Amino acid sequence: MSFSQFGLDPRLLQGVALLEFQHPTPIQTATIPVALTGQDILGSAETGTGKTAAYLLPLLQKMLTTAAHSRHPRGLILAPTRELALQVAEQAVQLGIRTNTRVVTIYGGVPLASQEKALARGADVVIATPGRLLDHVARRNIAFSALEVLVLDEADRMLDVGFLPDLRRIMRLLPHTRQTMLFSATLQPILRLAAEMTYQPARIEVEKVVTPAAIQQTLLPMPEHLKSRAVQQLLRQDDMQSVLIFARTKHRADRLVGDLGRAGISAAVIHSNRSQSQRIAALEAFREQRTRVLVATDIAARGIDVEGISHVVNYDMPMQAGDYVHRIGRTGRAHASGTAFTFVTAADEGMVRRIEAVLKQKIQRRQLEGIDYTTPALVMPDAEAIRRYVEANRRDGTGRNAAAH
Repeated sequence: MSFSQFGLDPRLLQGVALLEFQHPTPIQTATIPVALTGQDILGSAETGTGKTAAYLLPLLQKMLTTAAHSRHPRGLILAPTRELALQVAEQAVQLGIRTNTRVVTIYGGVPLASQEKALARGADVVIATPGRLLDHVARRNIAFSALEVLVLDEADRMLDVGFLPDLRRIMRLLPHTRQTMLFSATLQPILRLAAEMTYQPARIEVEKVVTPAAIQQTLLPMPEHLKSRAVQQLLRQDDMQSVLIFARTKHRADRLVGDLGRAGISAAVIHSNRSQSQRIAALEAFREQRTRVLVATDIAARGIDVEGISHVVNYDMPMQAGDYVHRIGRTGRAHASGTAFTFVTAADEGMVRRIEAVLKQKIQRRQLEGIDYTTPALVMPDAEAIRRYVEANRRDGTGRNAAAH
């Protein structure tokens, strides 16, 4: 099947050709014909399956076939992170490059002024994170009287990070007569949200491969204190060309990047405390292979869609078994081979069992060469222990132990 069979505007087909899309993916084949009819859609699709073009092409088609009567948007796409919003906007501009469709992206972490100016010039499609969109609503920079299409991308993640109150506030501002498309990695978490926001949606669930067979998975059991040394040992291997490392928290991500730097290994980092310019710079350096190592937290990593990642390293075990599948799926894309290493401490064994139940397979375990597993941890005393030691050993003016008097 080819994209020309969807009956899309020739200008959009030129955009498809410029992006070198050869054939529609399963989610595109299932979604585009239904979306072109204007029906609401509840879709299950993960990052890397072609989901973005699946909703962008019908949305852009509507922009080209209905006349604009307002400077306010006719299409609104909501995304949970700035990175995802920027990537969606990039693809929207590329697909519509032969058209006059005006795309504006608004997200937090940057000044409002430039976004206000862009909205004032008029927008056909706005791609936004919910919080920043409401900031512009409060300042009357945007209205929704002309809105025809609403898309929620990664709706499950928006619920995970607590956007539901913002989403409901936004829904109350939108016209009731509109097309709504919700996409999520799994449908179960968003069924209640879908009931509130859609009308008789078509449910589109593309069969998932739980994990690509091309990904070689290995568990590396070790105590917590050896992790930093172990990841350095891994990164010294010749085949570690493009490595995405997942840490549990932003503080652990920063500490790991510092440890790597002291070992002479340069790494970029993405997490919620980094400024927007820092996050964009880190992602671009990784995508353009100027940095071969990117350390990220789970939430910040949403929207990272980089081709050619050779290895994923789970420095910390994810909190959910499904997140493990999502993490390792960042490698082994497009039928390429990939490798995933996961550090496992004694406290992680319960999660390992849950992951293996999801995968319906045991994951091989091995020790990492070059690591002395007998090295003891250097235990730092806590503040109370230090206070007690100082008090016990405090000397008076004669050099005698004052605590003894």
